[in-house]
Amino acid sequence: MKRWFLCLLLLVFASGAFGGNALPGDSVYQFNAPLVDQDGHAWHWADRRGHVQIVSMFYTSCTMVCPLIVDTMKITAQAAAEKNDARLGLLLVSFDLARDTAGVLHGYALRRGLSPAQWTLARADVDDTRKIAAMLGLQYRQLPDGDFNHSSELVLLDAEGRIVARTNVIGRVDAEFVHAVRKALAEK
Repeated sequence: MKRWFLCLLLLVFASGAFGGNALPGDSVYQFNAPLVDQDGHAWHWADRRGHVQIVSMFYTSCTMVCPLIVDTMKITAQAAAEKNDARLGLLLVSFDLARDTAGVLHGYALRRGLSPAQWTLARADVDDTRKIAAMLGLQYRQLPDGDFNHSSELVLLDAEGRIVARTNVIGRVDAEFVHAVRKALAEK
């Protein structure tokens, strides 16, 4: 009887009945950073688990490449998903913590026509922002005038938070990246 109970207990824990299934070792969600979105809602990085998403980093006062990053995310999502498929999330994390408050992010989303049903604009603290950038393989540095030099790349995360594709094609659709998005959505 005791042996049967131990086997049952082992099965329950192995099945993930308590606490859910473990994240894959290569999931960016292993680092569960707290963030705040454009509506002032606090959430954690791992809360995105279960959703395929395209992620990049930006800052709202950028007038050069960041608007192109946003436009590229828009046209990529349109090309990859049918009728703005709700299964595909679009996440932009700001690295301009001095200027990009939740209110500023909200105003930017409104001006750019970024639907909150699909788009999340977020910020974290300084250390977590650096860690998120490092996990995504994105680089940035602040310039003396307050602007930033930064990577201009889109990163595709599968539903478990694994990086499955990336593109540095900005301003137009990257057919290979679109194919990867469709594949990730089909596997979800």
